Amino acid sequence: MNKTRKKVLIILLLIGLLGYMFCLPKDLFTTPYSTVVLDREGELLGARTATDEQWRFPSQGVVPEKFKEAVIAFEDQYFFYHIGVNPISISRALWQNIKQKRIVSGGSTITMQVIRLSRNKPRTLKEKIIEALLATRLELRCSKNEILALYSSHAPFGGNVVGVSAASWRYFGHSSHDLSWAEAATLAVLPNSPALIHLSRSRDQLLIKRNRLLKKLMDKGKIDKETYELALTEPLPEKPLALPQIAPYFVDKCYKSNKGALVRSTLDKSVQEQVEEILQRWNNQFRRSEIRHLSALIIDVETNEIISYCGNVGYEEQGRGNQVDVLQAPRSTGSILKPFLYAAALDEGLILPHTLLPDVPINFSGFSPQNFNLQFEGAAPASEVIIRSLNVPSVDLLRKYSVPKFYNLLKNMGFSTLNKPSSYYGLSLILGGSEASLYEVTRAYANMARVLLDYPIYQELKESVDEDKTTVEKGVSNYSQGAVWQLFEAIKNVYRPEEVDWQSLVSMQNIAWKTGTSYGFRDAWAVGVTPKYAIGVWAGNATGEGKPELVGTRTAAPVLFDLFNALPSSDWFDAPSGEFVDAEVCSLSGHLKGRYCTEVVSQLVLPQAMRTAPCPYHQQITVTLDHQFRVKKECMENEPTTQISWFILPPSWAWFYKQHHPEYQLLPPLMEGCSETFINSMEFIYPQPFTRISLPKQMDGSKGRVTFELAHSQQNSIVYWHLDDTYITQTKNFHTITLSPDKGKHALTVVDDLGQTLSIVFFVE
Repeated sequence: MNKTRKKVLIILLLIGLLGYMFCLPKDLFTTPYSTVVLDREGELLGARTATDEQWRFPSQGVVPEKFKEAVIAFEDQYFFYHIGVNPISISRALWQNIKQKRIVSGGSTITMQVIRLSRNKPRTLKEKIIEALLATRLELRCSKNEILALYSSHAPFGGNVVGVSAASWRYFGHSSHDLSWAEAATLAVLPNSPALIHLSRSRDQLLIKRNRLLKKLMDKGKIDKETYELALTEPLPEKPLALPQIAPYFVDKCYKSNKGALVRSTLDKSVQEQVEEILQRWNNQFRRSEIRHLSALIIDVETNEIISYCGNVGYEEQGRGNQVDVLQAPRSTGSILKPFLYAAALDEGLILPHTLLPDVPINFSGFSPQNFNLQFEGAAPASEVIIRSLNVPSVDLLRKYSVPKFYNLLKNMGFSTLNKPSSYYGLSLILGGSEASLYEVTRAYANMARVLLDYPIYQELKESVDEDKTTVEKGVSNYSQGAVWQLFEAIKNVYRPEEVDWQSLVSMQNIAWKTGTSYGFRDAWAVGVTPKYAIGVWAGNATGEGKPELVGTRTAAPVLFDLFNALPSSDWFDAPSGEFVDAEVCSLSGHLKGRYCTEVVSQLVLPQAMRTAPCPYHQQITVTLDHQFRVKKECMENEPTTQISWFILPPSWAWFYKQHHPEYQLLPPLMEGCSETFINSMEFIYPQPFTRISLPKQMDGSKGRVTFELAHSQQNSIVYWHLDDTYITQTKNFHTITLSPDKGKHALTVVDDLGQTLSIVFFVE
C-alpha cells in the first residue's frame, strides 16, 4: 500500500512538475504591436498604431536606466532579490486591505504584474494565486532585465498608450532613453494609476506621486539633492503629442511589409529632413503652375542603401493624390530609359560613342516619332542624341538593336512594370510607351554606377540596417564597365537647367544625369549618378493631369541638382582599365576610319566596336580641277581632273543636315554628258516604303489630303511626279506635293531632269 502511495505521489509530483514547467505559453504576449520605424542611428522617423489602435511599441530589449531605477523604487524595491513573489509585500498588502476593509494594495511584484498584463483576467483571489505561481515560473525562464523589458513594453500609460517607449514619445516628444529624472518618475507611477494622465483631472495627484518618488530616489542615493530640486520644477505633460512624421511614405511602406515590427531603416534622419524641406520649397513654387506632387529617392551607391525616401509631398493634406507613394507608382518613362539603350548598343558593338544616327522623318507601320522641338537635323552623333534626348534617332537605334532584346534587358535590370509582351510596346518603348517606377529607375542607374565601381550588383535596395546582405538577391551585371563609362562620359554633359545658378553651387561636380518627359506633359523625370549617390526625382500630378510646364529640364532637373548640392560632393569615376582598344575614327561620321576618310581622330573604343563597318559616307569622286563639276575620268582625256574625298550623306539626311550645319557641302553638279558613276541623289522623306496612311475628312467634309516630300542633293533640280503611272506635276528646288489618293495600294514614282528614278509603295486606309 505504501509502495502504491509512493508511486502515485511520484506520478503526481511528476505531473505537477511537468505542469509547472509548461504552465507558461511559449509567447507570453500575443498582442499586436505598432509599426515603428527608426533611422540608421536609432532616431524615430514615424510609427503607426497596432491593429487594435494602441500605441504599443515593440520591445527593444533594453530598459532605459532612469525609468528602470524609478519603476523599481516605486513598484518593487526588492525586485532583484525575490523569485517572483515577495511574501513580505503580500503580507503587508493583506494587512492594509483588512485594516481599510477594501483593496488598497495588491502586493504584486513587477514579475506578477507582467503575468497579470499577459493574462488580462479579472483581479480575484484565485487569479492572484495563479499569477504568483506563474511569476515564479517566469523567473526561471527569463532574466530580471528581460522581465523588466516585458513590463516596460506592456504596462499601460493612459488612453491608448502602452509601454514606456510609446509613452515617452506621446507625453514628452522624445525617446525613452532621453528621459529626465522627472519624466522617468512620472512614467513610473502611471501604470499604477494610468487615469492620472487625464488632461483635466487628477493632475495634482499625479504631481504628488511623482514628487514623492523623486524624494525616494534621492533618499536611496540614486539622484543628488540638486538633481532632485531641479526635477521638482519640471512641469507635467499637458497633452499627448503627435509622433514625428518624417519619411511618412516610407513608414507606410514598412507598415504594409513589416506590420507590427521595429524597423531600423537605412535612412539618415538629417538628410531626410533636409530633402523634405527642399521638396516642399520646390513644390510651393510648382503649385503656381498646378503641379502638385513631387517625389525623390537617394541611394548610397557604395552600400546599396536608401538614405532618403520621399514618396510624395503634402502627406497630411487632403488634396487629390497626396496619399500616393509616387516612388512605387508606375509612370510613363518618357526619355529616361534612353541611356540604357545607348550603353546596350555600345556593348553590342552596334555603334561607337559618336556614330552618326539618322534624324529624319520616319514611319514604322503608322508610328512616326517626333523630336521634342518638332524639328529634324538629318543626322546626329550618338553621344549628342543621348545628351539632347533626340527621339527619332533613338527610335532608329532601338529598331537596329531590336525591341525584344531591349525589353528583356530591362526585365533583367529589375523593371517589374513591363507586364505585357514586347510586341505590345514596340518601338515606343524608348519614348515612354511603357511605365516604370521612380524606385526601379533610380535603382537601375545606381546599379550601373556599381558596375563601374566594381561593386556587387543587387536586385533589391537595402532598406534596413538589420537586413542581412545575403537576403538581398544578387544580380548579374547587364553592362560592361567600358559601356557604362562611355555612357556616363556622355550624359555628364547633358545641358543643365537655366533655373539654377550653377556658379554658386558646390555641385558643379561631374554628374551623369538624364531627364525625361512623358507624352502629354504628365511626368517629369530627372536621375543623376555620382560615385557616391544616385538620386531620382519625379514631378507631376499623381492623378495624371498634364501641364505645359511639366518638362524634365524645367521641373525635375532643378530639384535634382538642389539635392546634389545638399549632399557632400564626390570625385568622378575612374576610367576602367583593360576595357578599351585604340582605334582610328572618322571625326565627321563617328564610324571607324574608312578608305577615303580625311579627318581622323584616335579614340578609345570597346573591342566589339572594331567589328562595325568603316565609314560609309566618305566617297571618292572625280571632279574638274576647279571642283565645280563631277565627271568621268575617261571622258576628260584632254582636260585635267582630280579625285577627291567627299563627305556624302543620304539625300534625306543631307536635306535636313545642311540646315543645321552650313559647313556641309553638297556634291558638285554633274557635268552634262560626262558624269561619273551614278550616285543616287534622291530620297523620299515622306512617306516611307509601305507606309499605311489614314486620311480623315476635313472640317468642311471634303476628302482628306496627304503631303509627299522628297529630298534632292542637287539644287535647282527638276523632279517629275507620277502616281500609279499617271503624271501629276513637277517641282523645282523644294519638292513637296499634296494629294488625295483613293483607298488602297499606290505606287509613287519620281524622275529628275537627269533621268534618275525613285519609286515607293504605300497604302491609304
